[in-house]
Amino acid sequence: MEHCNIEQIITVPIGVSARHLHLSKEHLEILFGEGATLHPKKELMGGQYAAEERVTLVGTNLRVIENVRVLGPIRKETQVELAKTDAVKLGIAPPIRESGNIKGSAPITLVGPKGAVHLSEGCIIAKRHIHMNAEDAKAFGLYNNQVISVRIGEEREGILNHVQIRVDPSFTLEMHIDTDEANALGVTCKSAAYIMS
Repeated sequence: MEHCNIEQIITVPIGVSARHLHLSKEHLEILFGEGATLHPKKELMGGQYAAEERVTLVGTNLRVIENVRVLGPIRKETQVELAKTDAVKLGIAPPIRESGNIKGSAPITLVGPKGAVHLSEGCIIAKRHIHMNAEDAKAFGLYNNQVISVRIGEEREGILNHVQIRVDPSFTLEMHIDTDEANALGVTCKSAAYIMS
């Protein structure tokens, strides 16, 4: 099969990931009070959900971003995911990482209605990636942690390299990019990514 035909066949829906965070149980209770639990607002893939709870982020320059959504369920470690534009506003320099890889990442402070938490590390810019299940991966000839390139956009079309494939039985086929990437490429709710390699 020719390369151009592969690109036409493998199209992937795009989800734009806005700034958000995942909380540990300890930090959830500091921010929202002893015994606090998350209240699901919207179901996401892989058993995750957008919660009703929100926090304020404070950067090293003391500038803030308010109303940042918490995603559940709780995790072992607290993690904040931002776009580069958010990071610049807060005066921090998060590394580009796969979700869950926070060792040596940027510091940030979280403020909730009941308390505050300073993280010495835990803030990242999420590496662009495509979620898929094993059946999708097999059909497309792809594998977990493979790095590929995709074409996105129409009037502001561009090619994104270093896109990580993430395979899990709970995943639905979808590419995740952040708000900076989406805005640069003119991505809308109808946009799709075309796998190139």
